[in-house]
Amino acid sequence: MNTTEAISIDATNTHATNTHATNSETGRHTGPQPLCRPIQDRMLAGVASGIARYLGVDVTVVRIVLAVLAVVGGAGVPVYLAGWLLIPEEGSEQSVASQFVQSRQARSH
Repeated sequence: MNTTEAISIDATNTHATNTHATNSETGRHTGPQPLCRPIQDRMLAGVASGIARYLGVDVTVVRIVLAVLAVVGGAGVPVYLAGWLLIPEEGSEQSVASQFVQSRQARSH
């Protein structure tokens, strides 16, 4: 390896480190996002926004897909309701459905 190659490798490594630092400074999570319904950036229950964050796409795309599914085949509403029941809210460890099941089990004992 000559001196020019070593300098270009060091410059590349420094750039990658700086990019990672910038991402951590802005607070943006660089890895895959966990599937959850965010508290902010939601219209109803945050299902579309949570799916969009998880998939890394614009929330408008997910909302349009859900609206088309609701109008064309009627599947959009059950999908949204299932998402509301099964996807936990941001900051919560359990979904609405699992909280309901757990409370029913606690009452029966």
